[in-house]
Amino acid sequence: MRHGKKINHLGRTASHRNAMLSNMASSLIVHKRIETTVAKAKALRKFVEPLLTKAKSDTTHSRRTVFATLQNKESIKELFDSVAGKIANRPGGYTRIIKMSDSRLGDNAEMCIIELVDYNETLLEAKTAGEAKTTTRRSRSKKKADTAAPAATTAAPAAVVSEEAAAATDAPTETLKEGETRDEKSEEAAS
Repeated sequence: MRHGKKINHLGRTASHRNAMLSNMASSLIVHKRIETTVAKAKALRKFVEPLLTKAKSDTTHSRRTVFATLQNKESIKELFDSVAGKIANRPGGYTRIIKMSDSRLGDNAEMCIIELVDYNETLLEAKTAGEAKTTTRRSRSKKKADTAAPAATTAAPAAVVSEEAAAATDAPTETLKEGETRDEKSEEAAS
């Protein structure tokens, strides 16, 4: 039984494993993304995320504790100067593991890319473009277009133009109170 065996030893002694994870963490911080096996990436994620959380508070103590783990001045400088500023508002989950379709030729190991989430420009651009495109469309204009299309067979281009104009000027609907009409509501808004 494997009760309580959380650590993946990766076929290495403890000192070799810690040195390897420290070097991989330094490379990840400096280069923002690295290619490795899935097992090493999962071990690296558990190793580096507490360091990234520690880097959010830029104190001498936190710098020394992170340096004791990484032993690399360049990666410490990069971590506390640029990376910590970008991840300041993120509550954990600083890394992303993307599995690759092909495996390593020598031993058929599953390969992946591990990257810092806030540094993938293509996904960030797609996310901001997706947020910009999301506008609320009313389903009423689609229903009108569907019902009007079979009826208007001869004047189809004119009907399409008028429906597009109506959709462009379509205002959001407002809830009416009991006994109130739309004309009364528009008069109140006009005055």
